[in-house]
Amino acid sequence: MLQGFLIFAAVLILLYLLAIMPKLKKNPELKKFDGWLYAHRGYHNNKSKAPENSLPAFKLAVENGYGIELDVQLTKDNVPVVFHDYDLKRACGVDKKVAELTYKELKNYKLFKSKETIPTFREVLDCIDGKVPVIVELKIPWEPGETCRAVAKELANYKGLYCIESFNPFGLIWYKKHYPHVVRGQLSTDFIKDKIEGSKMQFFILKHLLFNFLTKPDFIAYHHIYKKDLSFSICRKLYKVKTVAWTIKSQQELDENKDYFDLIIFDKFKPEG
Repeated sequence: MLQGFLIFAAVLILLYLLAIMPKLKKNPELKKFDGWLYAHRGYHNNKSKAPENSLPAFKLAVENGYGIELDVQLTKDNVPVVFHDYDLKRACGVDKKVAELTYKELKNYKLFKSKETIPTFREVLDCIDGKVPVIVELKIPWEPGETCRAVAKELANYKGLYCIESFNPFGLIWYKKHYPHVVRGQLSTDFIKDKIEGSKMQFFILKHLLFNFLTKPDFIAYHHIYKKDLSFSICRKLYKVKTVAWTIKSQQELDENKDYFDLIIFDKFKPEG
């Protein structure tokens, strides 16, 4: 009886370790992202002329020598735009969703009471112009195909250094199938503690990185306050996967996490040094 239980437990543990196993063979492009601090949604201030995910914020990041993290999603007419939220409430004060508006309609709204409008992904890439590395977060509500195809099309002739990441594992699976050479990262957090609405079962799977065996991410970007979570810790210590901290919001947090994570995404302060 005991022997059978131990065998069953050992099998479960083995299956769990296989499920969370990231890509073990290192992508040679991965090293090129080292040595940079990454400005979250650009080097921005939402009370200034350079709000988040705006062209001025990306220009400032380039001028200050920071890498950039940004978000891409599709409009109703399938134009890839750089914008974080799925709706315009927080950023534009309008109760409308990005996916419900054409790009022409979207251009009517200003970011955080500034003069800036939501830029296209192409405009942002032209602005950055390969001067700093870019982490592209794919905002995918569910089915990844349209978003991934639109993003891949814009990146096809881009000469700068970039990688993609997403909370949605199906986006990573799409990239793994169609563009296996592109560095890809799995985003995750403790969704329930972060009070994000959704399925608890889905959040359990995503928090514990149980799709890694399918996505095979080159790196894992994790909410730094949950860095001791079991699956993330195993991936970091056992599998030696590259780790990215999001989002560091003070110099104290940066000092506390810079030796724990390989890369840092920061927001709302100017890092020292």
